[in-house]
Amino acid sequence: MQIEDKPPFDTPFEWIGGEPPVRALVDRFYDLMDLEHGYKELRAAHGNTLQDARDKLFWFLCGWLGGPEHYTERFGHPRLRMRHMPFSIGVLERDQWLACMDQAMQETQLDPVLRERLNASFFKTADWMRNRGV
Repeated sequence: MQIEDKPPFDTPFEWIGGEPPVRALVDRFYDLMDLEHGYKELRAAHGNTLQDARDKLFWFLCGWLGGPEHYTERFGHPRLRMRHMPFSIGVLERDQWLACMDQAMQETQLDPVLRERLNASFFKTADWMRNRGV
């Protein structure tokens, strides 16, 4: 690794600025689902209310980014794929999730380098979550 490749912080959680910016990112992500027509299939998969999903994603992202393990303290190992099996996730849902998260990261003004790195990681995870071909 070249010295210029080293992130300016030890963890993405530190880089993003801790819990308040993670909460702002998650809130913007779910707000966009309600506001943007382009995320309608993604929004439909979440049921009537988004509060439970907001909290779970916030808790999960804190730990996933290298911060407090709120999710595992409450629920144990995330077992993401297993927990998402009841939902039909194809390419459309994956792509809407990724686009919505990228828009939320942009609108909450994440560092562009961090945003690029998170987008790459989010793609790998979101693609792995697919449970149908299309």
